[in-house]
Amino acid sequence: MADAPTTIKPVVPHPSLEDRRADGRATRQVVRRKDLGRLEPPADRDPVAILTAQEERRVPELVPLRRHRMSTSPFAFFRGAAAIFSNDISTAARTGLRVQLCGDAHLANFGGFASPERVLVFDLNDFDETLPGPFEWDLKRLAASFEVAGRSNGFAQPDREALQLKLAAAYAKGMARFAAMDHLDLWYLRLSADEVLAEYAQEAGPAVLDRVAKTMAKARTKDRMKAFRRLTVTDGDSVRFASDPPVLEPVADLLPPADRDRVVALVHKAFQDYRKTLQPDRRLLLERYEFVDLARKVVGVGSVGTRCFVALLRGHEGGDPLFLQVKEAEESVLAPYLGRSLYQHQGRRVVEGQRLVQGASDIFLGWERVEGIDGHTHDHYFRQLWDWKVSADVDTMDPAMLGIYAQLCGVTLARAHARSGDAVALSAYLGGGGTIGRAMIGFASEYADLNERDHAAAVEAWGTQSSVGAAI
Repeated sequence: MADAPTTIKPVVPHPSLEDRRADGRATRQVVRRKDLGRLEPPADRDPVAILTAQEERRVPELVPLRRHRMSTSPFAFFRGAAAIFSNDISTAARTGLRVQLCGDAHLANFGGFASPERVLVFDLNDFDETLPGPFEWDLKRLAASFEVAGRSNGFAQPDREALQLKLAAAYAKGMARFAAMDHLDLWYLRLSADEVLAEYAQEAGPAVLDRVAKTMAKARTKDRMKAFRRLTVTDGDSVRFASDPPVLEPVADLLPPADRDRVVALVHKAFQDYRKTLQPDRRLLLERYEFVDLARKVVGVGSVGTRCFVALLRGHEGGDPLFLQVKEAEESVLAPYLGRSLYQHQGRRVVEGQRLVQGASDIFLGWERVEGIDGHTHDHYFRQLWDWKVSADVDTMDPAMLGIYAQLCGVTLARAHARSGDAVALSAYLGGGGTIGRAMIGFASEYADLNERDHAAAVEAWGTQSSVGAAI
């Protein structure tokens, strides 16, 4: 008689599909879906104090620029106020349906970029705040961003409410689709720009499709060669970053001569440490490039003031440039409420979270820690700069086009959450999305009101300081 098969105890539990569905349905008793629409921020909230605390760790001369950018509109303020948002939702009941959160899933943090196979894909593209947590935190952030953007564009209330219903339905229907997929099929799934055009062709109409097609074509030109033309100057055989303060400043221009040799040594050590975080084939590729120059580059809204740089490397004399963005990674704004990351290195936290969430990640993603000339250590992560990157021009969208964009963001967020969470349980909790959509209408409207008050309070508190950046 043949021996019975050996039973191997699983490293992780593998509940049945029915048990997973039951868990999702049972979660409705823990947090009713309609209760996701409730906003009950802490009574002692102080939004300006939260931003001020962040500024204490920022580059002092860039703080006025950050304040200026956040002061320009309630939407710009919302983009830079992820720390305030996290504080405001931290007191709400949590579903316990955990995923790898983007952490700052507002609508401007979605966009197009090149996959390693050189296909233009659409996905989340900012993970500075990534951390494991309840799925609804990302969904609420995204919903609120559409309400704030809709108000900024002058949309009527019915149009703004329609955005929430479309967003929630796309998220729920997407999750149901992903729950039915095999794990490998889901893992390999990527949303290419061409697929986006095909899926929304009938709803969008010829004019919108033509506009999107032109945007896609333009995105493919925003590459390392365009960065070479826009960001550098050539002097004979040498090339270096151009000076365009405060947005782009060569590090050599920022330092007194006595510090330059020390910084050069720190930069070379940082690149050696960064290389070690890459897998061997990509490390070999990177080692074919030599370091040329480093500049401080101001990016985004909320990130202004963090120590962000861009590095120029060259593969061949006179050509073959490679640009790496080097962004400082601070502790996630979610950490005070969800707990610290498993990774002590904040740059690694960002990279590992991005790899979990994105369908296709940059081949040069990596991290390093530097002992700065200020005497403090700073964590950074690396990625390519301008690799076909494109963002939606939300300010020019009408309700119909922003509605299509809401659906696109909704299904993209669902795919991101399904990769790290239990799509079966999530789908069972969500249902068809109608109840979630109505909840998001209430939450997003209340939060947009709160955001407008916070924006006004910050502008008043900052006074003339917020206008300083306009002159820098």
